[in-house]
Amino acid sequence: MKSNNQAKVIMLSGGGTGGSVTPLLALADYLKQDNPAVYNFIFVGTNSGPERYLAESVQILFLPIMSGKWRRYFSFKNVADIFKIILAFFQALYLLRKYRPHLLISAGGFVSVPLAYAAYCLRIPVLIHQQDIRAGLANRLMAKVAKRVTVTFVESLKDYGPKALWVGNPINERIDNSLNLWQKYNLDSNRPLLLVLGGGTGSVFINRLIKDSLRSLLEFCQVVHITGSGKKENLAPKTDYLPLEFIAHDEVLWFMAKARAVVSRSGLGVLTEISALGQASILIPMPNSHQEDNAAIFVEHQAAIVLSEKNLSTDVFINQVRELMANKKLHDTLCSLAKDVIKSANEALKKIVNELLF
Repeated sequence: MKSNNQAKVIMLSGGGTGGSVTPLLALADYLKQDNPAVYNFIFVGTNSGPERYLAESVQILFLPIMSGKWRRYFSFKNVADIFKIILAFFQALYLLRKYRPHLLISAGGFVSVPLAYAAYCLRIPVLIHQQDIRAGLANRLMAKVAKRVTVTFVESLKDYGPKALWVGNPINERIDNSLNLWQKYNLDSNRPLLLVLGGGTGSVFINRLIKDSLRSLLEFCQVVHITGSGKKENLAPKTDYLPLEFIAHDEVLWFMAKARAVVSRSGLGVLTEISALGQASILIPMPNSHQEDNAAIFVEHQAAIVLSEKNLSTDVFINQVRELMANKKLHDTLCSLAKDVIKSANEALKKIVNELLF
């Protein structure tokens, strides 16, 4: 890296869900490890998603803009969202001129599209990261103005042409061992822990599944359940059961590292963490979505138990959890195989970022 006394301003953008946010924050954390003074980060996202909380929890300035979505089916919402997108473009121009970033990085989300085009107009380089194996519309649109597109899976290279590079996915691998969440949340460190995650905004289906299965689950484990904001489904804390709407990401990673097993949706952010930590998991992908493609990668590697939401009964779910908790051979095999599914992109992305900056 060339020496430069001026900190480089990197604008990160994504949101609506946590999936497009956590890899950017992982990359920011990794870049700052060697020399925090080199980089200065700003996060631009929606007003309604979890990105404000996630960014501000790691002391990154958060700036909201309007967000519109172009649906690939007929909807009157498309008409209203056209105006939101136009307004967001001018908001983006204002923020880019005010904060003068040297680089814009996005891992998806429609909130980022007008920002990427505004950055292109101002000749600010754009770096796009494609997490999921299936390319999303937002990333396809932004790739047209990007200097470089990086992808998690080699299969995604064909979607973006010569500007694409296979790097893996960024991951925050640092577990804060100074945390003592057993004590903070009054949990038993000697009892097997099941961590349940519903994705960045929570899953009504998984929440109801846990509610209906809870009595049986608590016979053999304790449960930490991240429900998503406003989706607790009248679930109340009780002995060995802790429902939380949302917690800081370092606490999620701590629980994931301590858990005997994880039940989760199949967004690429959480799958990357499961892979990096070598965690045994039961995946319930969102039906008819890119998550099914993501989960299929784990099936190919025999690295997780994948259950279809369609016709999934509480009895089947309880039995799968019980088997995973009790069967040491199965548990250890899944942990071992999970480590090989997704490679870390941290060092490769650091190199690309510095090439674009310096």
